[in-house]
Amino acid sequence: MAGKYTAVIKKTNGWWIGWIEEVPGVNCQERTKEELLSTLKETLKEAIEFNKKDALTAAGKSYHEAKIAL
Repeated sequence: MAGKYTAVIKKTNGWWIGWIEEVPGVNCQERTKEELLSTLKETLKEAIEFNKKDALTAAGKSYHEAKIAL
């Protein structure tokens, strides 16, 4: 799961809101910037783990994994 991701964040109406650019659906809101970044990190980890399990389930019993670097 090593990698770097981009958090797009802003403060609006007293809340910090943010999204992870590279992973649709990973977005959060918190009262402080520090809490937001922490929550985004945890949510990103959970999303990646969920997506991995989902992909392996869809692949079935016979599959190969290949690492791809950009």
